[in-house]
Amino acid sequence: MSFMEKVIDEKKQGSALAMEPIKENGRKLFIESYGCQMNFSDSEIVASILAKEGFNTTQTLEDADLVLVNTCSIRDKAELTVRKRLEKYNAVKRTNPKMKVGVLGCMAERLKEKFLEEEKIVDLVVGPDAYKDLPNLIEEIDEGRNAVNVILSKEETYGDISPVRLQSNGVSALVSITRGCDNMCTFCVVPFTRGRERSRNPQSILQEVEDLANKGYKEVTLLGQNVDSYLWYGGGLKKDFEKATEMQKATSVGFAQLLEMVTKSQPKMRVRFSTSNPQDMTLDVIETMAKYKNICNHIHLPVQSGSNRILKKMNRLHTREEYFELIDNIKKIIPDCAISQDMITGFPTETEEDHQDTLSLMEYVKYSFGFMFAYSERPGTLAGRKFEDDIPEKIKKRRLQEVIDLQQIHSRHRATQQIGKVVEVLVERESKKSNLHWSGRNSQSSTVIFPKENYKIGDFVNVKINDCTTATLLGEAVGYSDNN
Repeated sequence: MSFMEKVIDEKKQGSALAMEPIKENGRKLFIESYGCQMNFSDSEIVASILAKEGFNTTQTLEDADLVLVNTCSIRDKAELTVRKRLEKYNAVKRTNPKMKVGVLGCMAERLKEKFLEEEKIVDLVVGPDAYKDLPNLIEEIDEGRNAVNVILSKEETYGDISPVRLQSNGVSALVSITRGCDNMCTFCVVPFTRGRERSRNPQSILQEVEDLANKGYKEVTLLGQNVDSYLWYGGGLKKDFEKATEMQKATSVGFAQLLEMVTKSQPKMRVRFSTSNPQDMTLDVIETMAKYKNICNHIHLPVQSGSNRILKKMNRLHTREEYFELIDNIKKIIPDCAISQDMITGFPTETEEDHQDTLSLMEYVKYSFGFMFAYSERPGTLAGRKFEDDIPEKIKKRRLQEVIDLQQIHSRHRATQQIGKVVEVLVERESKKSNLHWSGRNSQSSTVIFPKENYKIGDFVNVKINDCTTATLLGEAVGYSDNN
């Protein structure tokens, strides 16, 4: 029996994620998350751990006994946002001095004990790998002492934690499959705040997805800093795979295999994944996507720059030409696949020629949508230590605006291509602009708005697209899809 067959066999026997007895809930937890989807997933893990310690979550800050903010360090603006929120917490704490405040996540890991000195309001600082220590840390702050745990782990994946779904629509859920990153892009702080890559046991992933299906969820997103690096060989860091036994190597599970396992285990459930790295994405992943109808046709494929010189300076281990080859393969194997991007303008030494290379790359791909930023120097990264941030802010912003303007043209182009088509939409929520319309996403991750009629949240609906904006498809329902 192969390792994959063993995992599926064990899943069929009905094993479940470990659940410890929950203490009587008498305290209230308010938790906010900023940054990437991984932070939002981590907050659900934190809520689960603290539920067992007697904390109910609340959406009212003033009611909270414990306030936690899960932070991002990817850009300076993200950290400034967190410091602004801490000012708000401080104002509330003055009227409720028993309230405790903690900082979680990447900013906590980056600043460590320094946070307690800089922000006098903070009682608790916890890094992304130390959430299981929260019960002990809370005992510390209950006794009047500040508490810090920011030790990075080589093993922790939280695979044994059943997350509490915070502010869930009951339809879509995040399922973490990897933690950390080994790629060491020179601009990125993630390897220093989340540690080395390690993957979660596929059995626990299948169990979590099955539990979500049983609770009525219709879609999962498999989540990691770099999902294509997923590699399970019995536990341990990815970098240590070469030291594994021949049996471990022979029965190892890569991302394409995991994607197939999840997809086959729940054929009525939509499956998404994020984020991919161009240097690690392989043809077998694309071929698996094409093989199964319930894998969504969208790949978020950050490139950061269209210039080979800048890509090398960023330590992106692919060239412009290799990226084009990957794009060509995606379009050949999955012609209607949407591709989205991350782009940085104004990286150190970037010239106008480098910038034009980025614009020409965008013209080649014509992304459906993207996330675009001016370069922000991050302390501790190689770029922060070795490269002068030498592009004037005015030039960064001008180049960023040119990238944004071009992306808007491409987004409208991709949206216009959908007019006249019938697409399957998973209803997720009421439209923000009208209580007479539903909002959901199609397989390509485009938002679709259509009249409610008799449909409800969680339905798969076939919608004919009649019009569009740059970011939204507008249509009318033509019936339920076969996926209900």
